[in-house]
Amino acid sequence: MRWPPELCETPDPQGAYPRLSDAQLQALAPHGERRRVRQDEVLYAEGLPCTEFFAILAGKVATVEGFGADDRVIGVHGAGRFLGELNVLTGQVGFVTGVVAEDGEVLAVPADALRHLVAGDPALGDLILRAYLIRRTMLIGLGAGFRIIGSRFSADSRRLREFAARNRLPHRWIDLEQDEEAERFLRSMGVTPQETPVVIWGGERVLRNPSNAELARAVGLLAPRVQETRCDLLVIGAGPAGLAAAVYGASEGLATMVLDDVATGGQAGTSSRIENYLGFPSGISGGELAERAAIQAGKFGAGFCVPAQACGLRLDAGDHIVTVGEGGTIHARTLIVATGVRYRRLDVQNLERFEPTSVYYAATMFEAQMCEQDPIVIVGGGNSAGQAALFLARHAACVRLLVREDALSANMSRYLAVEIERHPQIQVMLNTEVRELMGEERLAAVVAENNVTGERSTIEARAMFIFIGAEPYTAWLADEIALDPRGYILTGADATRSGKEGTPDSAGRPFPLETSRAGVFAAGDVRSGSIKRVAAAVGEGAMAVRLIHDYLQAGE
Repeated sequence: MRWPPELCETPDPQGAYPRLSDAQLQALAPHGERRRVRQDEVLYAEGLPCTEFFAILAGKVATVEGFGADDRVIGVHGAGRFLGELNVLTGQVGFVTGVVAEDGEVLAVPADALRHLVAGDPALGDLILRAYLIRRTMLIGLGAGFRIIGSRFSADSRRLREFAARNRLPHRWIDLEQDEEAERFLRSMGVTPQETPVVIWGGERVLRNPSNAELARAVGLLAPRVQETRCDLLVIGAGPAGLAAAVYGASEGLATMVLDDVATGGQAGTSSRIENYLGFPSGISGGELAERAAIQAGKFGAGFCVPAQACGLRLDAGDHIVTVGEGGTIHARTLIVATGVRYRRLDVQNLERFEPTSVYYAATMFEAQMCEQDPIVIVGGGNSAGQAALFLARHAACVRLLVREDALSANMSRYLAVEIERHPQIQVMLNTEVRELMGEERLAAVVAENNVTGERSTIEARAMFIFIGAEPYTAWLADEIALDPRGYILTGADATRSGKEGTPDSAGRPFPLETSRAGVFAAGDVRSGSIKRVAAAVGEGAMAVRLIHDYLQAGE
């Protein structure tokens, strides 16, 4: 590609492109190889795994999207800066290409060596991880990566977009209803309407209406292809409880595997900002917290399979055997169920009709982009609804928060309620419930009723967000372990009182987080009696691993 005579380095207002100190470069040097590089040499390519970490010693290197076609320059970097983003640490494929823009020299360190090195050097590790997290966010905002082309009215289009958003995969959405050129392009490739949406990767590879697992494999996520796998500890669910269990289990020497059917982070991962989590006074997004925890668990050797849905549990020869949705089984000596909860659906006519296009159960950047500058309603009066209202108010034309109670603070933390009451873009409607949805292909309005006066009103809305509580994700367990009347998992003394056959009954058993089946533990929101807070879930995940060591030492 053509480079300007004087190539300027990209400014760094966000801290995404820090420079390594001389001492840090010296620490990296014994683990890598110094290489002379020439203009237009490709160091790593879009669509392929990045197996090396590059620090620039001299010259300049550009990161380019669509190299050889669009040649969209994302950034230009000089001596002291380092290249790559989260894919270097996670093993995903690259979303941009690193191209030498000016002759020079680089230090190339194998990615595996880098992971071990930063584990023993917290200052270097924090510098690289923070930069990589910011770069991933920037790539998402720029619409780099693969393309999803489809109809906004397609349930499969929304499925793929949500999967990409929840896993923080850089991509660009192209709406066939708004882009006639894209529609002509698909026709020229022989793609029929039944084969949409399509995912285009690198301008060449085309996936026609792929499953989430197929897309995951294309970008390097560890979507399962197992026939039979064995481990010491299997964690079902990668929310805060499951991620904590993975970190502590793997760091304490247990061969640990984690499954999740959507993405790491669980419900917390859909939060735009967690304001009250210990140690983060400025707050932290659920997505960033999940990414940090997954990288930390991976550093200790935990394996992740995403997406992978647990479909059944049985006991055989002392092993807990979990069947996986795409086929295959996992044999585990011990099991932690941390599947969390799923948001309840609103009991209103025609909800299914609008769910593919206008109804949401999370508030991430994906949902914000879907309702940019539109009027929206949020249904619910808890913390999730409050956090969603504050976040979406920065994107929507107006936000109406519909709360069936007579006070916003009835089920919401006071600090959130105060912020919402002061926000000029948010209108709170108390004692209000949704009775009817109106619209054709997309939602146009909701009919709401005051549950005290009976008065009804029509509220303009292009999207509706529902946060009205949740139900435990335990249907896959069938009758294998004891549940309470609402479907939450019973543990400890409550499991004993259930009378379930086979419940451990020796002294001190079941352990506090152990279920009615020996060696199966529950942690986080899915556990009966748990405190529905991120910090509490993290604590239970760590505690469950400690109890697993007691269980294994007892020789059960």
